[in-house]
Amino acid sequence: MKMEGYRVIDLSQFLPGPHLTMILADNGADVIKIENTGEGEPTRHIGLKKGKETVYFRNTQRGKRSLTLDLKAEEGREILLKLAETADILVESFRPGVMKRLGLDYETVRKRAPQIVYASMSAFGQEGRYAQRPAHDMAVQSYAGMFSLNQDRNGRPVHANMPSADMLNSQMTLNGILMALLRREKTGKGDYVDCAMYDCVVSWSANVTGPVFAEGRSPEPASERTLGGAAFYQIYETKDGRYITLGGSEIKFATNLLNALDRPDLIDLCKQPPGPVQKPVQEFLEGVFLTRTMAEWEEWIEDKDVCFGPVRTLHEAYQHPFMQEREMLLFDENGLEHIGLPIKYRDEPGRVSFQVPDQGQHTAEILADLGYDGETVKALKEKGVW
Repeated sequence: MKMEGYRVIDLSQFLPGPHLTMILADNGADVIKIENTGEGEPTRHIGLKKGKETVYFRNTQRGKRSLTLDLKAEEGREILLKLAETADILVESFRPGVMKRLGLDYETVRKRAPQIVYASMSAFGQEGRYAQRPAHDMAVQSYAGMFSLNQDRNGRPVHANMPSADMLNSQMTLNGILMALLRREKTGKGDYVDCAMYDCVVSWSANVTGPVFAEGRSPEPASERTLGGAAFYQIYETKDGRYITLGGSEIKFATNLLNALDRPDLIDLCKQPPGPVQKPVQEFLEGVFLTRTMAEWEEWIEDKDVCFGPVRTLHEAYQHPFMQEREMLLFDENGLEHIGLPIKYRDEPGRVSFQVPDQGQHTAEILADLGYDGETVKALKEKGVW
């Protein structure tokens, strides 16, 4: 597998970091999850359980080894530094400054481990006026101006359906780590990666910043192409109270559908900019989609070459055969569900390990690998270092 032979120290919690390191584990990396000696990783206790672990924990922590450490203890810090000497990647998501106070910041770690690619994930980055502010996904999207684009019909902001800031942070940090590893092949040196959720969300806004950069104004969601102003980038209700989406405003798709619906006269309006000019098309489609159920439209539109999607519930999506065709729903030996691998290689494909670690399950094993003898390991346990 692509990451076989690489060792990762995972000091992150919740979603972005653990998701990133799980992808590395799925592709062969030896990921060592560092947990505190108290309750451990918070997602052990968040959300619904099926089997021994929560679904959340199982789908962000599988395939890792768990090492409990008290990083406030000198012996705990020394263990982490010894581990860093053997590692390629370290991922942490503490508030900026915490790792320095612990004596485990990049400058300290790289003196012992110059090869390390050290990634710090945070809400607002390591520097700047907001660096010390506590924040999760929703707050970050709000600061970055993205939440204002999610509006109901009355223009009020609504919850985004996915934690975009979290998951973008996962993917962008992964990109940064892999580029640093690629560079290390030439220089032999690691690097420091500062990846903020805020920066990631802002970088994702290229398709909605036209009004900001070109006209000095904020987008008006009801009139913008991707936010509801285009008839062929829109949500429509069906006869049975369900919904479908049209998600491609290229004129060829509008032509294909409107011809099939015997309304070629509306095609020219779809060539106009998004906004009120397309209202007649939208009103026609609102009426026509109310004449059939969602399932009937899905069947009817199958051969029309139109960007179309039935609005399935999450449960329906996971139950659909396509989910298993793409191997995005996997089952372990106990019949428990796991989310599959989104990156599929022809050669050396990733392989999910369904093993989910108990808190501290691998501590003694890892300490022995680092050269600690049995008596020392026992003494460290008695002292509460692990």
